Amino acid sequence: MGRTRARRTAAALSAATALLALSACGSGSDTADGKLTLTVATFSDFGYKPLIEEYERTHPDVDVKERISQFDQHHNQLSTQIASGSGAADVVAIEEGYLPKFRAVKDKFTNLADFGALDREDEYLDWKWEQGTLGTPGFVMGYGTDVGSLAICYRKDLFEKAGLPTDRTEVGKLWPTWDAYFATGEKFQDRVKDKAWFDSSGNIFMAMMNQTEFGFFDARDQYVGETNPKVREFFMASAEATADEQSANLQPFSQQWNAGIKQGRMATMTCPAWMTGQIATAAGEAGAGKWDIAAVPGGGGNWGGSFLTVPKQSKHAEEAAELAGFLTSAAAQKKIFTGPVGALPSLAPVLEDPEVRGTKSAYFNDAPTGEIFASSAKSLKPNYRGTKDQQARIPFGNALQLVEQGKADPEEAWDKALDEAAKNIR
Repeated sequence: MGRTRARRTAAALSAATALLALSACGSGSDTADGKLTLTVATFSDFGYKPLIEEYERTHPDVDVKERISQFDQHHNQLSTQIASGSGAADVVAIEEGYLPKFRAVKDKFTNLADFGALDREDEYLDWKWEQGTLGTPGFVMGYGTDVGSLAICYRKDLFEKAGLPTDRTEVGKLWPTWDAYFATGEKFQDRVKDKAWFDSSGNIFMAMMNQTEFGFFDARDQYVGETNPKVREFFMASAEATADEQSANLQPFSQQWNAGIKQGRMATMTCPAWMTGQIATAAGEAGAGKWDIAAVPGGGGNWGGSFLTVPKQSKHAEEAAELAGFLTSAAAQKKIFTGPVGALPSLAPVLEDPEVRGTKSAYFNDAPTGEIFASSAKSLKPNYRGTKDQQARIPFGNALQLVEQGKADPEEAWDKALDEAAKNIR
């Protein structure tokens, strides 16, 4: 749901009325029937609809509205709302890649420790809890919603057509390294001429970068995109594979990308746990049983995972904090993982739950998603994100798109990425 904006009316409209209309767009308000209205803002489907219905049944005096926006739009809008002091929802999701951006304005967010958040520390994976506190003792900016253990999703029917193994264990053995992954892609394309090996060079690059301890910034929050050898290594590997026509040249999460998944235009996709829900939604019933899940090249990694925060501008911070706690509770995270969305829990006890460990995905050929994703979650080492990580990261994705569009070769794209990133972080 998009953010409602007050219209300009005649000059007789008072400033007080205009301000009232603006504030109603975001933080909680009271309805005519006496109910308290709370708004939850997310990007994509977090699987909250049934949980919200459950919450409303047990809290009959609360009406919860859900507002879903596109990924970057959601976070950019939140930046504007925080800067202006109005318009933000009561509970707002922030993805881990954007979390450092809001580190500088953490004083604009409710300290969830004021509402008992510190009691939940032992529930969380250590590194996930650390992210949500921003490393600040006594401060909790957000409750973790999920983590993004990496795997590779692949089309069994296309692998069979190419004469490649289709068993998930054997498929994982094809690519212990990314070099082996791209080499397998060459074999695939020699045998299947009308399909791409992967969906997007940007997604490949993201997965590779998320396997490093440090990417665009070092531990001192200094930009190292030009000097970190891993950045160039992974960029050039993705760009060169694209120049060799291994990519379907689809912009991630666009309508064309969704259509490409539905049409089966690619044989593999980098696949953090939450991507399984994206694929199932995009491919629809026709894709059921055609997809499976194997190990990711390079030995694991984390891509994504979010946090639920409560901006201070909410008029009902205590109630919003309670709702955020409910949506990230053990029971809620378990339901989300075992449901259509498939987001992997960020709570250690839930990851050990026998039902979670035993979860299989009928859509992905009964792949044991519980074992595939949960078994590696505790050992994950998240990639360090600098305060200006998104400003640095986006130009590299844009440059890879130039290669996909035939507008630049890999070296030209690399130079373009460095130039744009340097401008963005000034």
